[in-house]
Amino acid sequence: MTALTTWTEPFDMPAFSKVRDDMFAPAFEAALAEARAGVAAIAADPAPATFENTIEAMARAGEDLDKVLSIFYTISGAVSNDTREALSRDFSPALADYSSEISLNADLFARYQALWDQRANLDLTAEQARVLELSYKNYVRAGAPLEGDDRARYAKIKSRLASLGTAFGQNLLSDERTWFMELTQADLNGLPEFAVDAMRAAGQEKGVDGPVVTLARSIITPFLQFCPNRDLRKAAYEAYVARGANGGETDNRALANEMLSLRHELAQMLGYKDYAAYKLEVEMAGDADVVRSLLMDVWAPAKAAADADAIVLEQMLVADGHAGPIQAWDWHYYAEARRKAEHDLDEAELKPYLQLDRMIEAAFSCASRLFNLSFEPVELDLYHEDCRAWNVTRNGKHIAVFVGDYFARGSKRSGAWCSAMRAQNRMDKEVRPVVLNVCNFAKPSGGPALLSYDDARTLFHEFGHALHQMLSDVTYEMVSGTSVPRDFVELPSQLYEHWMEVPEVFETFATHAITGAAMPADLRERLLGASTYNMGFQTVEYVASALVDLDFHDGPPPADAMQAQAETLDRIGMPAAICMRHATPHFAHVFAGGYYAASYYSYMWSEVMDADAFEAFEDAGSAFDSKTAKALEEHILSKGGSVDPKDLYIAFRGRLPGVQALLKGRGLAA
Repeated sequence: MTALTTWTEPFDMPAFSKVRDDMFAPAFEAALAEARAGVAAIAADPAPATFENTIEAMARAGEDLDKVLSIFYTISGAVSNDTREALSRDFSPALADYSSEISLNADLFARYQALWDQRANLDLTAEQARVLELSYKNYVRAGAPLEGDDRARYAKIKSRLASLGTAFGQNLLSDERTWFMELTQADLNGLPEFAVDAMRAAGQEKGVDGPVVTLARSIITPFLQFCPNRDLRKAAYEAYVARGANGGETDNRALANEMLSLRHELAQMLGYKDYAAYKLEVEMAGDADVVRSLLMDVWAPAKAAADADAIVLEQMLVADGHAGPIQAWDWHYYAEARRKAEHDLDEAELKPYLQLDRMIEAAFSCASRLFNLSFEPVELDLYHEDCRAWNVTRNGKHIAVFVGDYFARGSKRSGAWCSAMRAQNRMDKEVRPVVLNVCNFAKPSGGPALLSYDDARTLFHEFGHALHQMLSDVTYEMVSGTSVPRDFVELPSQLYEHWMEVPEVFETFATHAITGAAMPADLRERLLGASTYNMGFQTVEYVASALVDLDFHDGPPPADAMQAQAETLDRIGMPAAICMRHATPHFAHVFAGGYYAASYYSYMWSEVMDADAFEAFEDAGSAFDSKTAKALEEHILSKGGSVDPKDLYIAFRGRLPGVQALLKGRGLAA
């Protein structure tokens, strides 16, 4: 257990090379028992409840458990195997049971109730008052007032939801890991060199002597963009959208149905009319009607733009000798061809200028200019050879450890994410964060790694989350970094994407992989000029997913999630040639853990704010205006969840934003 709970490497990091899979189960059991004992002691304390002996004591109770789980979930998401997947299936219900034991402990809740009742007389700091408020509300929302049979049923639901969420994610990973399509030399016609290189590397990983298409976005997206063979595009696309819906043991449809039913039951047990009302109560949006209004305000102009684009793309399809109508597996191909024709912009021409290492440098450089941060590479004992780490400092003072794990592999779950192995806090001592960015970029078989424009934006996006963690400056971990409402957490990440498009950033860091020359001004102008190209498609596929998620949880649960999905798409008039960004069987945001359940809209909600927030820099005359950057750190990035997010945004901007800046930024304004 020592290797899992005693972190003795530089910067108090764990030694991953000393961690074996057979350590996890005994370490977990021991740490969980220790945490349970700590909670029991707090609940049984005969002394009157104080902030220190109750809330601060609870924060300390599970420290070893947090360390074990931090290591486990870091590697199980990024380097999965059968053993780790089995452990995850065991841990999820056990942790749900532990959570329920805490929330349903009457003696413990009595202490929180006592603190809440006398909060006006406790002489708390503003942050402590916020922590007490959030803690108390979390207890109430987690079933603390329940009694008798309802308590047992609530605990059973939580445990079952945890198991279902784990199974959903593992089923999806299994489908993504096992499917691939081998290509012949003739099949490579029309594909750019960077795509072929990535497919050959993927073939090597799969043990195939030749290139393959996999379901990793960094491979399948360029394949759909450039492959002229319509039958191959169809085969790859249908495999991609069928993830989680292939029948057999990895089919997620029945799991989704059960999860929706259990969520509704849980919400009603707690006194809410449905799960959306329960979930949105603590978000900035507040209720489903406000969310639906925002989404529909964006849907109408987005659908109009997508419908107009579909007419043009179908004409291109017919001109190629194919019968219409245009299909979903055609859209990427003809949209790319149209982009090249209308904007003289070719992904193959662009990609050599977007080297992974240079884009990392660009993200670091922007952070340095905005927040005076420095990044020094350091050698650490990490969990995979592809990982690299940096010591983040400010004026020589250690701020954080940042770890980047950028390349796709079969053992890594899809998507991109930011997590903190250790969050900033100073309850007992100054604790600096350890922050990870995990992505799924195509790994080259040789030469520098090249990114698509979307890949580069993803890198900046996840680094925005990392900055939220690194620049956190609070006392309590509960409100540290990204511990904020879901519809606020994407503000720093989506805002940071804007700096990638600042011309001077391109001029410095978008350099050719072979010649080293800077991206030509005309190419940069064509790229930025096309930044809203195909935005109707991108907005429609996202908003459709957000509306389906909202409809799932706003009202009684559907008996058949797939039928409910179809009804929502029919009601809003979903264009036939565009699919949801995340259809139900592979909607991991909503079903693999449920963090974004009833809340997938939050990316759009945050985009309303990020578009408005970047205008603050534009109004100041520079994307690197020091006064505005200081205000952003002071009022947003450093505060975490220690202040109500509405108050934070108003402190930064002077008002709450409207939707117009978003529509303008997406090129959808009338």
